[in-house]
Amino acid sequence: MKDYIIRGISKDKTFRLFVARTTNLVEKARRIHNTSPTATAALGRALTAAVMMGITMKGEKDSLTFKIEGNGPIGSIVTVANSRGEVKGYVDNPYADIPSRPDGKLDVGGLVGKDGQLVVIKDLGLKEPYIGMANLVSGEIAEDLVHYFYISEQQPSAVSLGVLVDKDISVKAAGGYMLQLLPDIADKDLDRIEKILSKAKPVSTLINEGLTPEEIMVELFGEFDMEILDKRFIDFKCNCQREKIENILLSLGKEEIEDMIKKDGKAEIVCNFCNSKYLFSKEDLYKLINDN
Repeated sequence: MKDYIIRGISKDKTFRLFVARTTNLVEKARRIHNTSPTATAALGRALTAAVMMGITMKGEKDSLTFKIEGNGPIGSIVTVANSRGEVKGYVDNPYADIPSRPDGKLDVGGLVGKDGQLVVIKDLGLKEPYIGMANLVSGEIAEDLVHYFYISEQQPSAVSLGVLVDKDISVKAAGGYMLQLLPDIADKDLDRIEKILSKAKPVSTLINEGLTPEEIMVELFGEFDMEILDKRFIDFKCNCQREKIENILLSLGKEEIEDMIKKDGKAEIVCNFCNSKYLFSKEDLYKLINDN
C-alpha cells in the first residue's frame, strides 16, 4: 500500500482531522540514514508530524521546517515538508540508541531528551518566515507538538505518532493523526473526544493491523460523522541538486574554494537529508570561481 494522508472534518464543524500512513517513507529514511531502532522511531515520528503539518499550507512553493533540539544522545532532528506531501529529514546521530523502557517500548523520549525546544519555521513566500517555538515536555514528540500548538499557535490539538520497528530493524508500520479543535466545539463533544482518545490503540498498532487512514478515521471518530476533504500521496523526497550545491560552495567565497583546491584538489559535499554525494574536481572548482 502506498503512503498517503487524508484530511477530514466533522460534519458539525467541531474539529478537523489529519490521518497519515507513513510506513514506506519512514522505512526509506531508515535505509538512507541507517538509523538505530530508537532513532528510526524518533525520526519517523518527526517525519509523520512534518508531512501532516506541511499539507496545511496552500502555496505550491511553501515549506515547513520542523526541528526538535533536545539534550538526548540523538542530537537535533530536522525535517522539512511542503504542501505537495513531500518530506525529508535527518538526525545528528543516527546510530545513537538506548535501552527500551520497562514496558518494552522504544524509549524515544530518552533518546531525544526533555530539555530543549521544538521549532517550527513556515516559509510562505513572505518577506520573513513565521517562526514558532516551545519547550519540550517529554521528548516523545507527539506530546511536545500538542504543547507547541497550544503555546505558540493557540490551537488546542491532539496528536498521535507511532513507528513500529520489526525484529530485523526495518519499519513494520508507521503513521499518525492530528486532531485540531474548531472554535464552536461544545463541552459534550470535548468529553466525547477525550473518551475516544483515552481508549484508542496506538496508531502504529492500527496501521499494523491493516487499517487504512480512512478506516482509522471511522474506527476512532466515526460517531462524529466525518467528511473526507482531501487525499494526498506522500513520500520521502529530497530536492537537492548540483546547482544548489554549487551555490553553497560559492557562498563560502573565493578564498575558501581556493583553499580547498590547495589542500585537497577537490571537494566532496554530502546532502544531510538524502546522503547524496556531489564531487567537484579541481577543474570544476576553478570553473566555479571563473564563471562567477
